[in-house]
Amino acid sequence: MYISSKWKDYELIRTGGGDKLERWGDITLLRPEPQAVWPMEGRVRTDAHYIRSSSGGGHWEYAKELPESWTLRYGDLRFVVRPTGFKHTGLFPEQAVNWDWMRSIVKKADGPFDVLNLFAYTGGATCALAKEGASVVHVDAAKSIVQWAKSNLKESGLEDRPVRFIVDDAMKFVLREQRRGNTYRGILMDPPSYGRGPSGEMWKIENDLYPLVAECAKLLADDACFMLINSYTTGLSASAVENVMRIALRGRGGKFESDEIGLPISDSGLVLPCGSSGRWYNI
Repeated sequence: MYISSKWKDYELIRTGGGDKLERWGDITLLRPEPQAVWPMEGRVRTDAHYIRSSSGGGHWEYAKELPESWTLRYGDLRFVVRPTGFKHTGLFPEQAVNWDWMRSIVKKADGPFDVLNLFAYTGGATCALAKEGASVVHVDAAKSIVQWAKSNLKESGLEDRPVRFIVDDAMKFVLREQRRGNTYRGILMDPPSYGRGPSGEMWKIENDLYPLVAECAKLLADDACFMLINSYTTGLSASAVENVMRIALRGRGGKFESDEIGLPISDSGLVLPCGSSGRWYNI
């Protein structure tokens, strides 16, 4: 398992009963966690609790007044977090293990390093790669989320780095990049199970993941060093993600691997599974 164990400002304190208790800086949040199918042990005191609605969605209940947003540090990076109406905070701490992996590859590589980040969300990976000296094209379909990513870049002191922010449908952008003749030494993506592009384009991961990866493979430069696919889709195993990459990248050489990603749980010593990642690398 790929485990994100280097956090200081974030801590997964306790899990169980379909919930997880987390520390985000000095603030504790209790949020739904479908993987936590074991009992929650001990009393739970929290600053805010996200409660799901039986009709879908949910709402936050606050034990005290919280700031609208605050910042977390991960090594030399800083991120803006805030509770949203969809239980998320704008940051997935488990992805830090992938940030570190990609940074290590960029650090080893010689020369300029262009990276394409699809479904890039609030830009955790974008910030990590820019910090290591990569030039990043950051693509997401939601304009408000791209603005949040720009805030994270600024918070980390990276606003002068070569990062292009694009609001677009992932496949449409990839096909245009092919026509332009652009290539990348690294490509990563974090596709949702379901989604819509900015013009209403439908995305369903079971149908659309392989075609997108196959088109992305055409954008890999001759000296490309990595491809990373993250998945939070229940039922789509790490091995399935790896198989997609192996077929789409057949003949490129390099190495493939895949596993669950996870976060250590402080009070039990267990690890919470948080999706999976497939990796290809050639360096």
